[in-house]
Amino acid sequence: QKPDEMEVERKALAQPKRPNILVTGTPGTGKTTTCEMIAKLSGWKHINLSQMIKDKSLHSGRNEEWDCMILDEDKVCDALEETMVSGGNIVDFHTCDFFPERWFHLVVVLRTSNDLLYPRLQKRDYSTKKVEENVEAEIMQVVMDEAKESYKKECVVVLESNTVEQMESNVKKICDWIAKNDKK
Repeated sequence: QKPDEMEVERKALAQPKRPNILVTGTPGTGKTTTCEMIAKLSGWKHINLSQMIKDKSLHSGRNEEWDCMILDEDKVCDALEETMVSGGNIVDFHTCDFFPERWFHLVVVLRTSNDLLYPRLQKRDYSTKKVEENVEAEIMQVVMDEAKESYKKECVVVLESNTVEQMESNVKKICDWIAKNDKK
């Protein structure tokens, strides 16, 4: 192997120096608000991946039918690698099956009941098709199943996120986990 190839391979296998957390779930389950609260309380860096994908053009265009960006998984992983290896990050994204497993020490799946999720998504001015697709994904537990298939079972935690009280409890649980597991 050439020296450049060896460096790339070494970086590809680098373990995070500190833990990282992924907060995932169907759109509208409270990922961003939860992550913002955790970041404020813990001092960890919140990475709103949907925003980063738009800001840094980590996509390959727009899917007009589904009213969303077409994710370029390689660009996303390349853009995040150094940050994730440094650790102390809370990544907020609605899917989770393409990240390197080594990046995350805790994967939190937020769930919301459909009678609450539907109006939350409508308030975002999503098309009826997009609202229904996301509600169906929540009913079918798509993100939860994805997380359980992609990460070790002891790393995946499923939390209900229907009320402000549940969100505050979730933030406390995750901050407690950080305090216990982040040996700076």
